Amino acid sequence: MNMQRVCVFLGANPGLDPAYAEAARAMARELVSRGIGLVYGGSAVGLMKVLADAVMAGGGEALGVIPQALYDKEIGHTGITRLEVVSSMHERKARMAELADGFVALPGGIGTLEEIFEVFTWGQLGFHAKPCGLLDVKGYYGGLCAFLDHVRDQGFLKNDHRGMLLCDPDPARLLERMARFEPPRVAKWVERPNQL
Repeated sequence: MNMQRVCVFLGANPGLDPAYAEAARAMARELVSRGIGLVYGGSAVGLMKVLADAVMAGGGEALGVIPQALYDKEIGHTGITRLEVVSSMHERKARMAELADGFVALPGGIGTLEEIFEVFTWGQLGFHAKPCGLLDVKGYYGGLCAFLDHVRDQGFLKNDHRGMLLCDPDPARLLERMARFEPPRVAKWVERPNQL
């Protein structure tokens, strides 16, 4: 798969461990070195700022998409390649999905989890065939990955679908795995949802 842009979901807070910011910078270096543009939530705070600043400092492309309400609250990042201000969270997520060829979640809170699980679900349903991954910084997502294995083992998630959400602690390896990703065969819906 040729990934020209990757959407990264991550915290609007820095988190307590400095390793999270370092992981954001490491992901930025990997994206820039591979000529992959960044799509992200457009904020100039927390890990989101760290990632975008590192991409820009490395000479890469950073595209941000932020709803007006969060632009006003979190301060939209005006020092990136392009910042799009949209009217709603739904429009934001749809636009980010449209711009990206793959999705990665770094450490973050409920919003980060909601975003990666939404695109993971869309892939499971056959609405897209883009790879999804978790950057497992210092075991941040280890419990979540184990839970998804449990969901599969209990018959609520097919094994092929479980394999659609990659998990790796190394950003270079995660991006390489995403580039080799081949989605399982799933039934295509006759009509795609409007938000996609």
